[in-house]
Amino acid sequence: MESRHKPVLLNETIEGLDLHDGDVVLDGTLGGGGHALEICHRFPGAKIIALDQDAGAIRQAREKFKDCRINFHNENFRNLDKVLVKEGLEKVSAVILDLGLSSDQLQNSSRGFSFMKSEPLFMTMKENPRPDDLTAEMMVNEWREQSLADIIYGYGQERYGRKIARGIVEAREKSRIRTTAELVEIIRQSVPPPYRRGKIHFATRTFQALRIAVNDELRALSEGLAKGFEALKPSGRMAVISFHSLEDRIVKKFFKQKEKENRAKLINKKPIVAGEEELKENPKSRSAKLRIAEKIK
Repeated sequence: MESRHKPVLLNETIEGLDLHDGDVVLDGTLGGGGHALEICHRFPGAKIIALDQDAGAIRQAREKFKDCRINFHNENFRNLDKVLVKEGLEKVSAVILDLGLSSDQLQNSSRGFSFMKSEPLFMTMKENPRPDDLTAEMMVNEWREQSLADIIYGYGQERYGRKIARGIVEAREKSRIRTTAELVEIIRQSVPPPYRRGKIHFATRTFQALRIAVNDELRALSEGLAKGFEALKPSGRMAVISFHSLEDRIVKKFFKQKEKENRAKLINKKPIVAGEEELKENPKSRSAKLRIAEKIK
């Protein structure tokens, strides 16, 4: 299936990393492969270590990289240290983390990431989750109302989180919630009519919150930042693209702390955002924020 994914802030990311032929680049979130492919084209002598916890993303991207020096690993970037051991590498020249979902995962994964179609309520990045792996279906059917409310409000910044949690609990008392369509309808009935007609789809924040919780995304980010920074050689750079204010806050705080420790230099004091032309071509880029830091020691 042809990829629909368009990498955001592509030129800004590649140029900000200040790469050279012969560099070793760790792409912790391969996704549709956009950033890695651009590096391959611009720096054919560079070696790319590509990670993605979605085996399907790697399988779909492989065909694009026939003429590239690239090794693929089906792994979450929070475990990038283990990948480098497998590769026999101690340090890399650059690290890229492009957070969030690719368009392919939203459109083609059939794992319940999109509220625009009816799919099983999984929301896990794993292509083949084990029976004991956490899923969104488990959460909405088994978690306490208070826990659901806290997640939806805390991770999704959803003002109607408590009402939505109450609606979920009332619905599951009648029958188990199994599909995204069922969850969307519960959310629709739980929020006021004007909110349903808002600029942002009324289910966006709840779906985002559940996905973040299912995949433990915020803790994974903290671990990935720490391990990625340690894996950088001096003068190596890390670029992180976030799409959520909680993610951006974690990245900002981490980079600021490294700057305070005199271990890093911030390449951009304020996050880089998409320009008008990119916003027109790729609406997903509207919430993207890019931060880049260079390791001093």
